[in-house]
Amino acid sequence: MGQDQHRQPTVSGARGPGKVRIQLNVNNTPCEVFVAPRQTLLDTLRQDLGLFGAKKGCDEGTCGACTVIMDGKPGYACLALAIECEGRVIETIEGLARQGALHPIQEAFIKADAFQCGFCTPGQILSVKALLDIDTDPSEEDIKAAISGNLCRCGAYPKIVQAAQSAAKRKSPGAK
Repeated sequence: MGQDQHRQPTVSGARGPGKVRIQLNVNNTPCEVFVAPRQTLLDTLRQDLGLFGAKKGCDEGTCGACTVIMDGKPGYACLALAIECEGRVIETIEGLARQGALHPIQEAFIKADAFQCGFCTPGQILSVKALLDIDTDPSEEDIKAAISGNLCRCGAYPKIVQAAQSAAKRKSPGAK
């Protein structure tokens, strides 16, 4: 991972014909961008803010590679227009680590070896995070439902479920 993958969003986007200024809250950082009215949140994150964790896979909301958390719920950044996201709280994979320390869910994915190619991993992690933020003791079925919108072509699902269960145990009350 390069240093650029961990940078925080800033004011960006070239002002030009047909572009509008919007304010986004990405990873608890306010940022101002100039976007075309039809520009997706995914393109804004990647092209204007330099946040490359959300991947462009199918670009039609079927693979989940672009999953981010919007207002506490997982969503596909390829289906959301950037201008519709003004005023929403957006979390990306780049916002999980704190002061150089990985988030416990990221650590659980590494420990469980819950990835192969890694293309879907950011979306999988964010789907698990959104679940664990509302349910600290999910069943295996709950975890499978939470990641059902994230396609893993490598077939790492059993280890992804294992990682989610491990992360849940760490977040459960009384867990060490």
